[in-house]
Amino acid sequence: MRRNKFAHQGISACFFTFLALTGVGGAVPLNLQAQTHPVKTAKQDSLEKLNALKLEKVNALKEVQIKTIKLSRRQTSSTPLQILSGAELEKLNSLSVADAVRYFSGVQLKDYGGIGGLKTINVRSMGSNHTAVFYDGVQLGNAQNGQVDLGKFSLDNIEEIELYNGQKSSVLQSAKGFASASSLYLKARQPNFEPGRSNRIKAAFRTGSFGLLNPSILWQSKLSERTYSTVSAELKKANGRYKYRITNGVYDTTAVRTDGDVETMRLELGLNGFLADSSKWSVKLYGYKDDQGLPGAIVANVFRFSQRMWNRNFFAQSAYEKNIGKYSLVASAKYSNDYMRYLNPDIVTTSGFLNNTYHQQEFYFSLANKLKINKYWDVVWSADYQLNDMNANLDRFAYPTRNTLLNVLATRLHFDRFDIQANLLSTVVSDKVKSGPSAGTKNELTPTVMVSWQPFDQKEFRIRSFYKSIFRMPTFNDLYYTFYQFTVLRPEYTKQYDLGFTYIKGYENRALTQFSIQADAYFNQVKDKIVAVPGTSQAMWSMRNLGKVEIKGIDVNIQSAWELAQAFNLSLGLSYTYQQAIDADPKSTTYKNQIPYIPLHNGTFLAGASYKKFALNYSYMYTGERYDQSANIPKNYVQPFYTHDLAMHYNTQIQKRKIRLTAEVNNLLNQAYAVITNYPMPGRSYRFSLTYDY
Repeated sequence: MRRNKFAHQGISACFFTFLALTGVGGAVPLNLQAQTHPVKTAKQDSLEKLNALKLEKVNALKEVQIKTIKLSRRQTSSTPLQILSGAELEKLNSLSVADAVRYFSGVQLKDYGGIGGLKTINVRSMGSNHTAVFYDGVQLGNAQNGQVDLGKFSLDNIEEIELYNGQKSSVLQSAKGFASASSLYLKARQPNFEPGRSNRIKAAFRTGSFGLLNPSILWQSKLSERTYSTVSAELKKANGRYKYRITNGVYDTTAVRTDGDVETMRLELGLNGFLADSSKWSVKLYGYKDDQGLPGAIVANVFRFSQRMWNRNFFAQSAYEKNIGKYSLVASAKYSNDYMRYLNPDIVTTSGFLNNTYHQQEFYFSLANKLKINKYWDVVWSADYQLNDMNANLDRFAYPTRNTLLNVLATRLHFDRFDIQANLLSTVVSDKVKSGPSAGTKNELTPTVMVSWQPFDQKEFRIRSFYKSIFRMPTFNDLYYTFYQFTVLRPEYTKQYDLGFTYIKGYENRALTQFSIQADAYFNQVKDKIVAVPGTSQAMWSMRNLGKVEIKGIDVNIQSAWELAQAFNLSLGLSYTYQQAIDADPKSTTYKNQIPYIPLHNGTFLAGASYKKFALNYSYMYTGERYDQSANIPKNYVQPFYTHDLAMHYNTQIQKRKIRLTAEVNNLLNQAYAVITNYPMPGRSYRFSLTYDY
């Protein structure tokens, strides 16, 4: 009897809980506890219907709100932000990060031709060394020349690419994030599992022109409920051969580029997870190795080059994030080891062919702290320490060591319609060398102010503006490369001013479902620009601080999404850049001339259409007229060029395994052009890929 009594009470308790959760009938009288099948009153029934109707209205309102407008970081960022992520990256005719970033406005991609050619990014004419590249939040450094070859980074393990002018709008970041004129953030693919799955494998194989063979694999695994692992590996091999045309105005020659062969291997291992206190941690190991030819400049009827280069790059980095009430912490550490060998059989020394080796090491530690004073006010202190050293087998090499200490005090006031951020960066750089003059110690304070304002009640329109003062130290090559002689240089100082707006609008029951635009006008000043100046012979150059550069420009980005019929979607994107980048030094012989390789006009147009399992994507890129030297004379004039690219995708499933087939045509009209004079680019080329996702 006692067991039946307890069972009876358990049933009554469960039913009482159910009534309390559903809110039916208000309080429950005691004489109902023994009823297993209560009878609803008319009042209870009407209350149930009323609550259900209210719930239906609330859900309907939420659904309309989601469909109408979805604000992203593009619209809310205090600094100009451009993003390529997920499906957008898959649509582009892109093999590497370098191929993808050329679609951003305000960007010049310096491409020296072919799969193995060096590819660096120049944002708003500030120079490649003023753009910091971050991989999963930690900067990719290169103390030797300050440049990151974006052609080395495949898109197979990249989930998102962000380009910020100025700096990232998040106030909680490393001091490195505050210390550059612009920032490119690469985010690796994060583990993503379907319900009931603990492993995901994505394999791809590409082939096509230039003898390309490019297999890759991505394996994500759930080791426990709080720990995940990622393994990404890739092999790329190509002979780099392609036909090109070259003319000197008298004769027209068709030749074959034979020096761009490349073989690369990449392996990435990642662990990330959550602790019991909800803090996040991650560890990444990265290894890269290549063997490649170096295609040279086609001048004086020289069409073949025997130079070769070998690279080995390794880094290990970790990060930790923790929130304790109003306090937030982000800590990271990194060690990198880079080796490069350069062989030039055309130059014979007393010990044989010119055979230079360079070895770099970097130790990096970062700590960022944020205190939330109240719901409107945040205060941040970030500190970074970085140690770089380099050695080489050059005669009289300096063997430099550089210590860098960065400290940032930042604050943010954020209200419903107004956001302001300000920070002061302290940079202390100290160089030590074993021979020759040293750059010594530099100590600089540089401020930044960013403002974002929503002037109307609607969230669709927002105005933003920023001012940023920053500088860059000369690289080890600038200061200590003995082939150019020792020199003493001042840092390169820049000031940036920007004013722009963003607007986004969603539509219901119309073919046009979403429209967005962002536009910015900017003015940049570069002082003490570091340039290489020829000396008494072509073999003897020197690095000097020269003049001042002023850059005025406008960036415009327009995006739209369409639903023309059931299952038929269309997306259109247009970007345009106007830049007047002139030599502003009155003492210069090229005063008010456009600086080299900066076009007045350039733009891109992207179109994508999808219907059921098929997708078609088209891209058009235009680069206006430029000059390849400081003097704007006919001899240095570089003609404008444009390219058309096309890609067809087919997506299907076989036993829950996703299959994707892609066929691409690049430079559809087979136009002859060069991004850098005397470094011809490929004509029409093809690429085919098969992707398996399980």
